[in-house]
Order: sequence, then C-alpha cells, then structure tokens
Amino acid sequence: MKKKARDFFRRSISTFFTHPKITMENSHQQQRYSYNPTLRWNPEVESYLSNAYGPARFSRISKALTRPSCYSCIRVNTLKSTPDSVIEKLRGVLKGVSISKCEVPGLEYLVFVKGSGPHSVDYGCDEDGNVKHPPKEVLVSRKCAEAVLRGAEVYVPGVLACSAHVEKGDEVAVSVSVEQPGAEGGWVVGITRGTILQGAETDPYHFERSGLYIGRGRAMMTRSGIFRAPEGIAVDFSDRVYDLPSFRGVLEGEIFLQNLPSIVTAHALDPQKGERILDMCAAPGGKTTAIAILMKDEGEIVAADRSHNKVLDIQKLAAEMGLSCITTCRLDALKAVCSRNESDNITNHCCTEDNCDVTIQGSNLLKSEVEKIEVTATEKLNAEKDFKKNVTNEKANERIYISRADIRKDMRRKRNGPGRNQCVGGKAEKSKGFAPNSFDRVLLDAPCSALGLRPRLFAGEETVESLRKHAKYQRKMFDQAVQLVRPGGVLVYSTCTINPGENEAVVRYALDTYKFLSLASQNPRIGGPGLVGRFEFPDGYTEEWLRPGQEELVQRFDPSSPLDTIGFFIAKFIVGSKEADLEQSAT
Repeated sequence: MKKKARDFFRRSISTFFTHPKITMENSHQQQRYSYNPTLRWNPEVESYLSNAYGPARFSRISKALTRPSCYSCIRVNTLKSTPDSVIEKLRGVLKGVSISKCEVPGLEYLVFVKGSGPHSVDYGCDEDGNVKHPPKEVLVSRKCAEAVLRGAEVYVPGVLACSAHVEKGDEVAVSVSVEQPGAEGGWVVGITRGTILQGAETDPYHFERSGLYIGRGRAMMTRSGIFRAPEGIAVDFSDRVYDLPSFRGVLEGEIFLQNLPSIVTAHALDPQKGERILDMCAAPGGKTTAIAILMKDEGEIVAADRSHNKVLDIQKLAAEMGLSCITTCRLDALKAVCSRNESDNITNHCCTEDNCDVTIQGSNLLKSEVEKIEVTATEKLNAEKDFKKNVTNEKANERIYISRADIRKDMRRKRNGPGRNQCVGGKAEKSKGFAPNSFDRVLLDAPCSALGLRPRLFAGEETVESLRKHAKYQRKMFDQAVQLVRPGGVLVYSTCTINPGENEAVVRYALDTYKFLSLASQNPRIGGPGLVGRFEFPDGYTEEWLRPGQEELVQRFDPSSPLDTIGFFIAKFIVGSKEADLEQSAT
C-alpha cells in the first residue's frame, strides 16, 4: 500500500514537472555563454559519497544539485483559506503560470506552481554561434546567483564586478563567480569588489566563468551607481536560465512557500489536538506553523532556537498566520534538558514568571499588539530625534556628512537584520530548559551540512572532518531530545543533507544507544529508502548505517529523483518504556 501511494505520487508529480533538455551547441562561444556548471567537492568527500551512492547515482545527484526544482510547493493556511481559493487568487497574480492542487490523500492542501527551464538565453550569437562583440557583463557572487536561480533579483550587494562604461538601461549578461582553489590551499573567490571586466581572456577567472551565465537583462544603475549605492536592484532580468515565480508579498498569512519534504516531516510527527510538542531547532518557523495547522491550532507547541533574531522571526510568522498555540523561547538545543535541581522546582510548562524562560507567546503577539509596540517605539525614536535636533540646533544649517563606515554598517544591518538592541516588538530571554518526559512529541530538525539544498554551485567547503563534527553535534542534540519525550511519545529526526553520516549513521547510533526506541512507519510515505551497510574510512573509522529491513522505515529524498525535491532525510521513532534503560544506567 505504501509503495502504491509512493508510485502514484511520483507519477502525478513527474507528469506535471518535466525538465526540457537543451541541445548543446558546437560553438565554443555558445558553450561559454551558457549554464552548465560542475559541482566541486572536496576529493575525500566526493570519494565517500560516491561509494555510498555508487558513482552513477552520485553523478546524477551532483548535477541535480546545481539546478533549482522546477516548481514551487505552496502550503495553504487552511485556518484562513482553502486551496481552491488560493489557486484562484494566484492565477490572478501569476498570469500564464500552471498551477495544480496536490491529489495525494492528506496533502490536498498543497498547491504546486510550475516554473520553467532550463532556457537557452541569447547573448548575441550569430547564425554560426559566434559572438562578434562580447556583451557587457555583471559578475555576481555565488550566493547571489543561487538566489537568482530560485527567482530572486540581482541586488546591489551581490554584485562583485562589472564591465567598464555600463550605463543605466544597457543590456548586460549576468555571470557567476564560484570559489576556486587558492594558491596556499583552500578555496577563494579571488575577485575584489569593483573589479572592471574587459571581456577579454585577461579578466579574472575568465575561463572559470565559462558555462556559468544565468541570464541577461538591463542595468538599473550605472557602473559607479552599482558600487556606491547601499541597496537596490542592479539588473532587471529579461531572460533567465530558470524562471521561477516570486511570492514575495503574495497572499501573506494565507500561504507559505515550503519544500515538500519539510511538509512531509510535519505529517511524520503526526501531531494531535491538545498535545504538547517541542520543535527544538524551529527557525525559520515553517515546520512549526505546519504542525500548528495540522493540530487545528489546539494544543501547545514550544518553538525553540538559539538565535535571538530567529526567535523573533518565528513570532512574526506565527502572528502573520494567525496561530495562537505557538510559544517561543531562546534555547541551546545542547542544553534542552534542565538539571535535576531545576526540574524539581519547575512545572511541565516551559516557563514560570520567576525564571523568565519563555518569550512573548504567539497568542499574545497579535497584530493589534504588534502595532501598539511599533507605535510606542516610533514615538520614542521620534522623541530622541527631536531631542537631538534641539540640542544641535545651532548646527542645523551645516552639511550632514555620512561616512563610509556608517554606510557599511547600515548595509550589514539590512543584510543581517536588526541586532538585539535594535529589535522592536519582542524579547527572547534565554531558557533554562525543560523537565524530562515533558512533551508528547519532539521534532529535531537538526542543523546540518545542508548538502541537500539546491541550487548549489559549490560544495568544496565541507571536509570529512567537518562532516564528522556535524554528526557528533547531532548525536548530542539527539541525546537531549530523547530525554524530553514521554514514554509512548514520538520523536522525529530530520536533516536537509545527503550525507549518510548525518542521517542513517545517527539513526544507527540512536537505536544502539537507546533500546527503548524503535523506528516507526511514516504517513505519507513518498520518499525513497535509506542506505543499508557501512563505510570504512582510510583512517580506520567505520560508519555504521541501517540494517536490512530498516531502510523502508525512513524516508530519503533524492534531488535527482522524479520528485525533483531538495535532498532530505526523515526518521520517526516511537519511545517505549524508559525504566529498563534507566535501571541499567544506574547499575
């Protein structure tokens, strides 16, 4: 039955989303002005993953990681709207775009919006495929390019270099700067921001940029304006290699753009009304709000994250979606279980007035209160400005000078968000942790190497040592999570990486360490099986994966599969009686 449901989903989604194939041209110049990246890996990591998946499959995965999914998965907030209503509204906003409702039982509230690509972009080639006059060029950073491939614009901070004499309105080709091997080892970008591109072979990384062109458009600023302006759109695209719709500011509160495996993770947890649930590493809040909607906003969800600003983002998202069952707190997942003395003095709830563990709850963070806070803050800011204006009234006629340091500081603030002292509308006090066995279900969506996220144009930063450190960190977080689930409860572990050491190896560790844990089946099951076996590294370290018969109890999402998702992994555990293990530990 599970295989039948999986095959049905794969058939339905593969017929809706297909990648057109581009015929490779014979012209050397046309191959240069194209998008045909090769994903670079650390050699040891490449050998390890190639052994885990097999060379052919790993090659397909690497290729798939360099391009985005050709569809957007939209989760409808069923507490505010319906899929049919959302589809009607989206068709009014996104003209000529194919939109479909998911037909898999239990996932009918998902909406798929089709993108397109890869497209063959014309950069000025003649009939023979030659470029007589190389186009003016804007070179962007890798992270900027990865965002552009997902549908974003080229913003000023993402531009690294530009051709000389670029004027506003000029046609420009957009290329990407990807890290290259450094002279002293490691990986470097090697281009100073503001470099002039001549369109000649003497340009920095001229040959390395071949096959890394992501589209063309019109410059929205002059060359000097691009490198002087602190913000703004640098290029208005007319042709993209991949064309995916942007949902920025579209139906806020009614829909949420989310990867399909992340939504399946919330279903794997199987939350029930009235339960108490912990999302240990909750930012940015997508899975948290998905769980809340599955619970019909009845119960309690504690959304924890170690980042102050990320906790505030979760609060904002919960308020935007009208969810009142979400409580947020700032918590280090490695310290999620409070000490024995503290557990004797606190209740099963996540905070008391004395220890101030928890921040403003979602139920209290309603729009009206947010507006009041913002108004109060605005009044204070205006008062401070008036005070400064009165104090410096004698200098009112003097010219105001803004230093470059102030401009850079403002750019960093816009890019990274407000700091703790500049936040308006909420606080995120540090939590002291929770009592053991105090949650019905726990989701540990662990921080990981993120080697499943796409599009990805570079993967060389991860080494075998760094991958092992990720896995060690995840095992420590799992040790905390398993203590917080009551006997009879559920623990779900997930990552967005293709690394077996952070996936199957962590499951193997969990089952070997905690005998009261057992793998449970998941519904819906649309991902593939896990990896069985082991891998022995050259230094003698052996990594144990799943045992035969366990592979169908986890879900592994392959980026190269017909589902066209990110790389992802989900494991679901049932927590049995802990008494035997506790007695054994005491002995």
